[in-house]
Amino acid sequence: MKNKSMTRRSVLKLAGYAGLGAATFPLSSLLNMDKAMLTRPIPSSGEALPVVGLGTWIQFDVGAAESERQPLREVLQRMADMGGKLIDSSPMYGESEQVVGDLTAATGLADRFFYATKVWTSGRQAGIDQMEASLRKMRRKTMDLMQVHNLVDWRTHLKTLQQWKDEGKIRYVGVTHYTVSAHEQLEQIIKSHRIDFVQFNYSIRVRNAERRLLDAARDRGVAVIINEPFEKGSLFSAVKGKTLPEWAAEYDINSWGQFFLKFILSHPAVNCVIPGTSNPKHAADNMGAGFGSLPDAKGREKMAQVVGL
Repeated sequence: MKNKSMTRRSVLKLAGYAGLGAATFPLSSLLNMDKAMLTRPIPSSGEALPVVGLGTWIQFDVGAAESERQPLREVLQRMADMGGKLIDSSPMYGESEQVVGDLTAATGLADRFFYATKVWTSGRQAGIDQMEASLRKMRRKTMDLMQVHNLVDWRTHLKTLQQWKDEGKIRYVGVTHYTVSAHEQLEQIIKSHRIDFVQFNYSIRVRNAERRLLDAARDRGVAVIINEPFEKGSLFSAVKGKTLPEWAAEYDINSWGQFFLKFILSHPAVNCVIPGTSNPKHAADNMGAGFGSLPDAKGREKMAQVVGL
């Protein structure tokens, strides 16, 4: 599953996708995509992971109707074409795991992705049963990453996850949460337990993770996945009617979505960010944040000032 460089022909193909064009990706940015998406190594293994992935909460919780699934099929296709890999799901997300499994198999893309899901229940056997169901739904013999969702019964599940990793049922172990109030506990866990990934919320306005958690993950060799990058969409409301600053082009930023994602990715401790979408155009735009330059420390502060921080 090595990340292959995009050919110039595939770049031009992307430009021709419905809803995409010069207004979304200027020619200079499209030519940047002749290179592979930026990757960062997973500290515990050295495996390269592309920096933009996909969240499936709400958007992939759909039925079997073609009208509901076709846009998601296109989202996955564009993600694969642009080099994105990590798909994050959970039993909590309704039908999302099943939809991911169905669509990746139906499109022939199943082996192009890095699959992450979660255990979200209490009790050892209940956790085992749920994780086995997730493997079936997502059509995986081995799950790339299994995480304890929102730290529910995490002590019990981490023991099972370590055993499953030793047995080869999963490749990596992680824990997750989506609120600032959980950051301190996440920090304590990564300092006291052997895990490969930690997932939490971080954005251009919600920067509590910068205080200690991001540094703790980096110091302990734990890969970081960022959720809530758009603050449930409220960031777009904050910049409604505003024009991107001209200097954003220095960082190959072509949209507000990329502006917010590149702020996150410019932190060296972040391995991957997982914006969720069911819109193929938005998926391609999000993936575009994984190409080109990233802001330095001064650029990050200029970006924060734009949204009033």
